[in-house]
Amino acid sequence: MLRLSGAHRGTITTGTIAGTLSAALLLAGCSGTGSGDRASGTGDETGTVTLVTHDSWALDEKLIDQFEQESGTTVEVSAAGDAGTLVNQLVLTKDAPLGDAVFGIDNTFASRALDAGVVEEYTPADLPEGVEQAGGALTPVDQGDVCVNADDAWFEKSGLEVPKTLEDLADPQYEDLLVVTNPATSSPGLAFLLATVGAFGEDGFEDYWTSLVDNGVKVADSWEDAYYVDFSGAGEGGERPLALSYATSPAFTVSEDGSESTTSALLETCFRQVEYAGVLAGSDNPEGARALVDFLLTHDVQAALPESMYMYPADSAVELPEDWQKFAPQAEAPFEVDPAQVSEHRDEWIERWTETVVG
Repeated sequence: MLRLSGAHRGTITTGTIAGTLSAALLLAGCSGTGSGDRASGTGDETGTVTLVTHDSWALDEKLIDQFEQESGTTVEVSAAGDAGTLVNQLVLTKDAPLGDAVFGIDNTFASRALDAGVVEEYTPADLPEGVEQAGGALTPVDQGDVCVNADDAWFEKSGLEVPKTLEDLADPQYEDLLVVTNPATSSPGLAFLLATVGAFGEDGFEDYWTSLVDNGVKVADSWEDAYYVDFSGAGEGGERPLALSYATSPAFTVSEDGSESTTSALLETCFRQVEYAGVLAGSDNPEGARALVDFLLTHDVQAALPESMYMYPADSAVELPEDWQKFAPQAEAPFEVDPAQVSEHRDEWIERWTETVVG
């Protein structure tokens, strides 16, 4: 049974955002404006580096132990919610940073973090070939494709061909079969909204979503609800054979003998997410933070990401697990939206989506 835990798989609920932002504001107000007066007491110039990350941080503790032994630095991990909530907290507390390094800012929120100046410029010396930083401050650590997944067994039993494209999903023969997640409450939902903006343009995505609504699309608040409650391919009684998930998901729905997967990703429906690490501006221990960012790019960490974080390593030279090679190929041409456009129009697009789909 599949259980994933990547950052983007989390949920951004209105209540969660309100609570975490209130806490962040309180922390900022109590701790003053200088990083040296940080109330959290995390990070120092001697032996501790605090990593602020998302709730689904799951790197093997043995690797953290390895870094601590090699560097002589103790790592403290501070979880701050989903990727969106993480960035919101970092922006609100940038004058009294919550830690030293950050991991989990993704490309749908990177521009906001950069514009707010929450990370300082830093480029690792061993940046893998082909890896491009964002703003000279955010270093890619992993990446993955948000795509619609299909329950192949359901389609075979029903005698219906598995859809391939975004347009197919609006075809009446697939009426009431698709569940997606709300971009206002879910990171993968936002990624899929951006896929439709990339495919149909900012003047056409609303018409596309209208066609999905007319075709009976269901909207869940979280990835967990869409996948485990509604998706028939998760093996937990769901009734919809099409669900928004990840290109990696089929690598975790394999048969007992490992010969086949019971699900597949529709690789013509994808938006690629990238997760970044960086050094927080005003950090108490910038040297330790830089060393930790460097460590996240080492071969040992990159090779562990598929099994621990369920994401593709940023370093394309790292060999993937056999199941991933067989069942989790990435999209050859994922949809893209310019990061500057995302930064400028993110909230507007979500509002327009809400008016179109939710009403």
